[in-house]
This record gives sequence, structure tokens and C-alpha cells, in this order.
Amino acid sequence: MKNSQQLANRFREVILNGTFIANTNYKDQLQNLPLQIAQTKVGDLNTISILAQHIHYYIKGVATVFKGGNLEIKDAYSFDFPPLTSENEWKNFLDTFFMDAEEFANLVAQLSENNLNNAFTDEKYGTFQRNIDAMIEHCYYHLGQIVLIKKLIANNHQLTTIN
Repeated sequence: MKNSQQLANRFREVILNGTFIANTNYKDQLQNLPLQIAQTKVGDLNTISILAQHIHYYIKGVATVFKGGNLEIKDAYSFDFPPLTSENEWKNFLDTFFMDAEEFANLVAQLSENNLNNAFTDEKYGTFQRNIDAMIEHCYYHLGQIVLIKKLIANNHQLTTIN
């Protein structure tokens, strides 16, 4: 199996269908999660919906580069999203998120070894492979946060109903 296909499969694992590293993935954690829970604030942590939108922001931005476009995403805007207002809006976001993640994986799988070793838009950003690896690691980092926030919300709910 070529390197780009392995990278694409690793990306699919964290977002769409894997359990090898974290025993879960974004789709498992989010697809049946009510918006009320996804937008529940726990202390000063980001909400689950903001974290999901944050990851989607980077997937879309990097995919644009894979398709020949410019790198236009900015870290400063990567958490700036208006609140979702309905279950339907949340579901539509999730559908788009997972569809864009699959497109991202397909774009990665199509990269040649030469492309993987080329500079990603500018040499200061490293190679395409480094950016794909970083995307996977970034996704796992926030997946861990989502899992912990869900547990904190569930534990807080249990404490509230006991009292």
C-alpha cells in the first residue's frame, strides 16, 4: 500500500470509522449527540460543537490547497463560529463535516510520493506529508477533548440528578 493511501486511512480512522488508536472516532462521538449537549459549556473549555467546527475548518482549508487553491485559513479565526440554532443545523453540519472528511481522505490518497515530499504552499510549513500527519495528530488531540467533555457533562448531569 502506498504511503498516501496509508495516510488517508489513518485520517479516516480518527474522523470516520476507526478505533485503533482512541477506541473511537469523531463520527461515533458526534453523530447521535444532541445539539444541547454539543453546545453545553463546561467551565472555560470550548464546547464540543466548537471543537468539531474547528477541526472541520482545518480540513476544508487544507483540502483547498490539495485542490490547487491557496492556503487561506488563519489560526486566529479557527474557533470563531456562530452558535448553531437547531438540531437540523447541527445534523447538517455533521453531514458536511463527514462528507468533507471523506473528500479530504480521497485527496490525500491521490497524492504521489513526490507530492508528499513537496513543500506545502511555503517551505516554512514543511511538506505535504508533515501537514497531513499534523492534521491527524490535531484531530486526535481534539477528539480526546471531546470525549472528556462528554464525560464531564454526563458526570455533572448525574450529580445534578442525585442532588
